This record gives sequence, C-alpha cells and structure tokens, in this order.
Amino acid sequence: MSKPDSSLTQAKQELIKQYSSCQLGMTPTEFYSKWPVTHSMMAMICSRSVATVGRWFSRGRNYLRPQPSDLRHLALMDFLLEHFEEIPEELRNLLCPPNHDQC
Repeated sequence: MSKPDSSLTQAKQELIKQYSSCQLGMTPTEFYSKWPVTHSMMAMICSRSVATVGRWFSRGRNYLRPQPSDLRHLALMDFLLEHFEEIPEELRNLLCPPNHDQC
C-alpha cells in the first residue's frame, strides 16, 4: 500500500502535535448523565462488551476502570452528538462512513 501523495505542511504538523497532546476524555458516568444511552449503546461506542461497560458502573471487586481509549471514544461521541447539526453530512460520512450492511 502506498502513501497518499500529500505533504505535511507546518499547519498539519502542528495539528499532529495538538492531537497527540490532547487530553480529550469523558468518563462513562459523565456521558451517561448527559445522554439517554443504554449500557449496550455505550458498549458499541467503545467497542466493548456490555458486561465490561456494566463493570465501569459497579462498585467493589467488580469495578473495572475504563481505559484511556474508552474515555476518548466517549468524548469524541459527545462532541459528535453535541455538534451534530453543525457538522456537514459529507464530513460526518467521511469520519464515520455509513455501514450499509446494518440497514
């Protein structure tokens, strides 16, 4: 597979630096209190099992701390939901191509 023919301009290099140092994250509790989602939906967002999501809300020995990637997924989903109307459909489809198999 060949790399696309595009150069990394200074602005794009700055974007990489910003992204790599970005502390974007949202806890499952924050996400759950903000959006009317189920544990199943949260599992889909984070590519986790429903049981794993359930353990994020457990107490004691069953508690499982979400991974940083989970917090990032929830924060990105929060951003997409929060700004849904502002993001052009074409851009949304580039970021998250529609899965026609699920129709």
